[in-house]
Amino acid sequence: MSRRAGRIFDEYLAASARAGDRKAFSRLAERWQPKLLAHAYRLIGERDAARDVTQDAWADIINSLSRLEDVRVFPAWAYRIVSRRAADVIRVKQRDRKLQSEYAADGDNSVEDIESRAEGAGLSAAINALPNDQRAAIALFYLEDLSVAEIAAALRVPAGTVKTRLMHARRKLRAALEGGKENG
Repeated sequence: MSRRAGRIFDEYLAASARAGDRKAFSRLAERWQPKLLAHAYRLIGERDAARDVTQDAWADIINSLSRLEDVRVFPAWAYRIVSRRAADVIRVKQRDRKLQSEYAADGDNSVEDIESRAEGAGLSAAINALPNDQRAAIALFYLEDLSVAEIAAALRVPAGTVKTRLMHARRKLRAALEGGKENG
């Protein structure tokens, strides 16, 4: 199925599910579960947490689908819900890390471990080493084929911010793949 046909099919499924068709919702969930799970994983970096975020996001989608006015924006809308849920999890984890570092004499070395593993591991590792906001923008643009406007809607940031994140992420990826250090 072509990308355009896939989008039209998703619009049909979203419209039918919004109207109460359970079979259409099941089909929509089958098509979008892997994409939303991958997005959550890219943001959080942990499989179990990504599954939990995606499950919570589906609950939000079920509860809010009837209020979605334009089914054409379903992809951006669904990604935004996952992004919001992931941001909540990340905030909690950051707070927990801060508390742990305050009480631990030797500190948390997980960030350094991740960075050292990413340095020589190719494109996937270079993408994983990007800050969450840049990693999300790159993934939605290149892997999910969303437009800048759709990414802006999904991440709830201005389109200019998306363009800036993409620019910085590309620069960092280029530097990582060429073995050099990023300038600025």
